[in-house]
Amino acid sequence: AVRCYESLILKAEGKVESDFFCQLGHFNLLLEDYPKALSAYQRYYSLQSDYWKNAAFLYGLGLVYFHYNAFQWAIKAFQEVLYVDPSFCRAKEIHLRLGLMFKVNTDYESSLKHFQLALVDCNPCTLSNAEIQFHIAHLYETQRKYHSAKEAYEQLLQAENLSVQVKATVLQQLGWMHHTVDLLGDKATKESFAIQYLQKSLEADPNSGQSWYFLGRCYSSIGKVQDAFISYRQSIDKSEASADTWCSIGVLYQQQNQPMDALQAYICAVQLDHGHAAAWMDLGTLYESCNQPQDAIKCYLNASRSKNCSNTSALAARIKYLQGLHKGQSSHLAGPNGERPLSSTGPSQHLQAAGSGIQNQNGHPSLPSNSVTQGAALNHLSSHTATSGGQQGITLTKESKPSGNTLMVPETSRHSGETPNSTANVEGLPNHVHQVMADAVCSPSHGDSKSPGLLSSDNPQLSALLMGKANNNVGPGTCDKVNNIHPTVHTKTDNSVASSPSSAISTATPSPKSTEQTTTNSVTSLNSPHSGLHTINGEGMEESQSPIKTDLLLVSNKPSPQIIPSMSVSIYPSSAEVLKACRNLGKNGLSNSSVLLDKCPPPRPPSSPYPPLPKDKLNPPTPSIYLENKRDAFFPPLHQFCTNPNNPVTVIRGLAGALKLDLGLFSTKTLVEANNEHIVEVRTQLLQPADENWDPTGTKKIWHCESNRSHTTIAKYAQYQASSFQESLREENEKRSHHKDHSDNESTSSDNSGKRRKGPFKTIKFGTNIDLSDDKKWKLQLHELTKLPAFVRVVSAGNLLSHVGHTILGMNTVQLYMKVPGSRTPGHQENNNFCSVNINIGPGDCEWFVVPEGYWGVLNDFCEKNNLNFLMGSWWPNLEDLYEANVPVYRFIQRPGDLVWINAGTVHWVQAIGWCNNIAWNVGPLTACQYKLAVERYEWNKLQSVKSIVPMVHLSWNMARNIKVSDPKLFEMIKYCLLRTLKQCQTLREALIAAGKEIIWHGRTKEEPAHYCSICEVEVFDLLFVTNESNSRKTYIVHCQDCARKSSGNLENFVVLEQYKMEDLMQVYDQFTLVSEINM
Repeated sequence: AVRCYESLILKAEGKVESDFFCQLGHFNLLLEDYPKALSAYQRYYSLQSDYWKNAAFLYGLGLVYFHYNAFQWAIKAFQEVLYVDPSFCRAKEIHLRLGLMFKVNTDYESSLKHFQLALVDCNPCTLSNAEIQFHIAHLYETQRKYHSAKEAYEQLLQAENLSVQVKATVLQQLGWMHHTVDLLGDKATKESFAIQYLQKSLEADPNSGQSWYFLGRCYSSIGKVQDAFISYRQSIDKSEASADTWCSIGVLYQQQNQPMDALQAYICAVQLDHGHAAAWMDLGTLYESCNQPQDAIKCYLNASRSKNCSNTSALAARIKYLQGLHKGQSSHLAGPNGERPLSSTGPSQHLQAAGSGIQNQNGHPSLPSNSVTQGAALNHLSSHTATSGGQQGITLTKESKPSGNTLMVPETSRHSGETPNSTANVEGLPNHVHQVMADAVCSPSHGDSKSPGLLSSDNPQLSALLMGKANNNVGPGTCDKVNNIHPTVHTKTDNSVASSPSSAISTATPSPKSTEQTTTNSVTSLNSPHSGLHTINGEGMEESQSPIKTDLLLVSNKPSPQIIPSMSVSIYPSSAEVLKACRNLGKNGLSNSSVLLDKCPPPRPPSSPYPPLPKDKLNPPTPSIYLENKRDAFFPPLHQFCTNPNNPVTVIRGLAGALKLDLGLFSTKTLVEANNEHIVEVRTQLLQPADENWDPTGTKKIWHCESNRSHTTIAKYAQYQASSFQESLREENEKRSHHKDHSDNESTSSDNSGKRRKGPFKTIKFGTNIDLSDDKKWKLQLHELTKLPAFVRVVSAGNLLSHVGHTILGMNTVQLYMKVPGSRTPGHQENNNFCSVNINIGPGDCEWFVVPEGYWGVLNDFCEKNNLNFLMGSWWPNLEDLYEANVPVYRFIQRPGDLVWINAGTVHWVQAIGWCNNIAWNVGPLTACQYKLAVERYEWNKLQSVKSIVPMVHLSWNMARNIKVSDPKLFEMIKYCLLRTLKQCQTLREALIAAGKEIIWHGRTKEEPAHYCSICEVEVFDLLFVTNESNSRKTYIVHCQDCARKSSGNLENFVVLEQYKMEDLMQVYDQFTLVSEINM
C-alpha cells in the first residue's frame, strides 16, 4: 500500500490530493516507520487547511509524537481528537496514553481523570482494566493517599483472572508501602506485613530481583542480618548488575563492622554506576570512619559531581572542613561502628545507605543513580535495571524532567521516620532517595528510591508486566538522545523486549483510521537498539530538517482561528426551519457539541500580543479610583471604567468609608461569635517574599507553589491567626533588643536577612474558600453588602451569574478568606473568565500581581514548561521570566476598605502582607466581551477535560428567557448558542427515535442545577442519559451520550430523560430577538 501511494504521488508531479499523504502517514505508522509517517503527516497538514476536522489524522500524529516522547505535542493532538470527535473509536487508547503522559509530567490529578475515563470505556485498548486499575492505585500512592492506595491495591488482588505479573507487582507495591509508610501501623506490624506481601510476591514471581532486594531491606530493618544477606544475594543473582543492591550490601557490612567487605560492595556499586551519589557518600563516610580523610574527600567530590546530588553545598562544606583538618584530627569524629562523622543542625532527612552513609539499614532508600539530565537518554536500561516506583509504563522525557532532584517521592519521603543509629547526621546532604524526583521522572535504573510501582526489568518477564508478555531476551538497548516509548506493533526479534516498564504502554498501534481497528499482541521496545531513532531533532530521519520541530512550528504558527463567529447578517432560521433541517442527520447528535461553530477548530491559547511592549512599559500604573462619598460610588462612569476591556484591573480606594460599610461584621472576632464551628479550608504554604517563589530548600526559583489542603473550623483558625500575630510581636521585640546590642553592625543583619529569604522557610496556614452563602447564618453580613453599587453586588439583574438559576458556591455567593502574612492565592483566571470583586476587611494589607487577559497564553506556556497545569495547578509566576517575555505586570497594595475589580479573563495572584480577612465573589457584566470570554473558556475547558463551573448552555437559555439584549454582538453570540443546542437536541431526538429508544418526560424542578456528565464532566442539556438502576432508585446519575455509548454501545442499560419540551425551546428561541435601546 505504501509503495502504491508513493508511486501515485510521484506520478502526480505535485498535484496530489492531501488525503493521499494522510493515508501514507497511517500506513507508515503501522509499519513503525515513524520518520516517514511524520513526514507524510506534515505534508497533509500543510496542504489541508481544515486538518483539525480529521480525527484520524490527529490521532496518528499524536501516536508519532508519543513515540518520540514529545509529550507536550502528543497531549495536544490527543486532546484535539477528543474535542472534535468525543465518540472516536480509539478514545479509550487516547485516555490511557494521556493518563500515562500526565503521570510522567507529575500532573497526577489529570492523569487520574484520564485513567478513570479509560476504565469506564468498554472498548479494547493496549492495557487490560486490571493494569489501568494498577495505575490508579499507584497514583493514589504517589499523591500520598496511602489508605486509598492500599484499598485500591487490595481490591485489585480480589479481581478475577488477575495475571501473575500484575499480582506479583501489586504485592511488591504493598510490601514496600508497609515498609516505608508510617501511617500504616506500628513498626513491628508494618514490617511483618511487608515481609508477608513480599514473600507472596516472590511466590508469584520468584525471579524478581527487585522483590528480593526489598525483602532484604525489610529483614535488615528488623535486624535479621543473615536473612537480609541471603535476600540481597538472591537479588544479585536475579538482577545481576544493580548498584542499589551492592550499596545496601555495603551498608549491611558496615553495620556489622566489616569495613573491607563494605568497601568491596561500595566499589561494586560505583563500578556499575559511576554516578551513584549515595554509594560515593557512603564510601566517603567509610573512609572517614577508618581515618582516611583524603580518600573520603575524593569520594565526596565524586558524589558532588553526580547528577543526582541535589545539594552540593553541604558536601562542599564537608570537603572544605576535611581539607582543613590535620590528618589525625578526624579519627575521633567517627564512632567504632562508622557512625556519621558529621554534625547535625537539625533533624536529618537522610537514610543510611541512601546518601548519608549512616549504618542502620532501616532507612536506606537507594538513589536512582541514573537520573537523566534534561534531554539525555536513559543509559542503563539493561537487565540490572531495578525500578520500583516510577512511572508505571513511562520513563523520563525531555519535557518531564525537572532540573535537579526537587520532587519528592511520596513512597519514600516518609523514610525519615526510620532513623539510623548514628549519633549525628548532616542536614542538607542529599539523601539519594528522599530527594529523588517523583517516580514519574526517575531513571528506572534504581527503583528502590521509588515505590515498586514501576516494573523492574531485572526480570525479563516483569519488564513486560503490564503487557502480560514474557520474554527472556532483555537487551541493554539505549537511545542516543530520546527515550522513545513506542506506540508500536513490535514485530522484530532478539533484543526487542522493553527494557523498562514502558512496555506497559506498549502498543500495538491501531490504524489511525477511525473506522478501522487493528490489534496485535506484540510488546513495544523502549530504546531498543534497532528502533531506528536517533535524536529528537531529526538526525537520521527521512528529512534532514527535524520533522518534529518543523511540524511543531507549522502548528504553532498557523493563525489562530476566530472562535466567536462574526455574523455580518443577523438573520437566523426560525426554530421550525432548524428542526426541519435536523431530520435524519444520524445518531451522534451530541458529538462535537461546541457551543461556538458547527465546524470549529479546537480552541488555542492566544499568542503574545504584537508588537511587544518596550521594557519600560512592563510595570504599568494600576488604574485606581478614589471615592469620597456615596455619590461617587454610584456614578455611572465608574461601572463603565471597571468593565472597559482596556482596564484589566481597577482598584476602588476608600469604598468602605464612602458607603459606610461595617467591615467589622467580617472581622475574625465577629465571625467566631456568629458561627465558630463553620468549616474552613486550610492551605499549608511556605512563607516567602511576595515577588519570589523558591523551592523548599531555597536553592532555586520555581513556578510550582506549595499549597497542601486540609480543613479546620473558624474558631480554630482564629486561634491560629491570633497566636501567629502574638508570636510575630514577640519576635519583633526580640529583634529590637538584639538590634540595640548590635546597632553598629548593620552589614551582619543585612546578610542574615538575605539568607532568611532562601530557606528553610517557615510554614504558614491560609484559611480559604469559607462559604458565606447561607443567608440564615450570615444574615447581617450579606445584608451589609446590599449597600454596594449594583454592578458589584452579589445579586443583580445585570449580573449574568444571577440568571444561572442555582447556586454556584464562591461565584454567585460570597466567600471569605482569613490570612496571616505570606498567605498566597496562587496564579489563576477566574472560573469561566468571569469578573471578580474582592474587598479587604483588614486590618493588614494585601499585595496583588495582575497580568492582562491577552497574555494568558504566555503564562499557559510557562506552566507547560514547568510541568504545571495552568487551569488546575498551583503556580506562582517568576517575575523575571515574565519581564523577559515582555509580559506587563500590574502590582499594587490593597488596603482595608479597598475593592479590587478583576476584569474578565485577567490573570492574578495575591499575597497577604499583614493579618487580614478578605471577602470575594464573581459577577458577569452583561457585555459581549464577558460572554465571549466565558464561552471561549468553556470550550478550552472542554478541550482540557476540565469541568466548567458555569453551565454556559443552560445560562444562555435562561438569558434568552429573562433578558432583553440591545448589543448586536452579544445578541449574535447568544442566538448562535441557542441555534447550536436546538439543532443538537433535535438531531439527537431523531436518532434515538429512529433507533427505537424511548424518551421519557422528566421535566425540571425550580432551582434545579444544570446537569453534568458524571464521567467526563461536560454539561448535559435537555436529554439526560441515566442508567436503569439509577433511574429506578431515583438517584439520576447523569451521563452524556458519548459516555453512555462507551459503557453500553446500544444504550440498553440506559433510559433517556427529557427536561424541556421541544415546543418550549422553539418558543424561547423564536422570541429572543434584538431590541433597540429605545424599547428597553
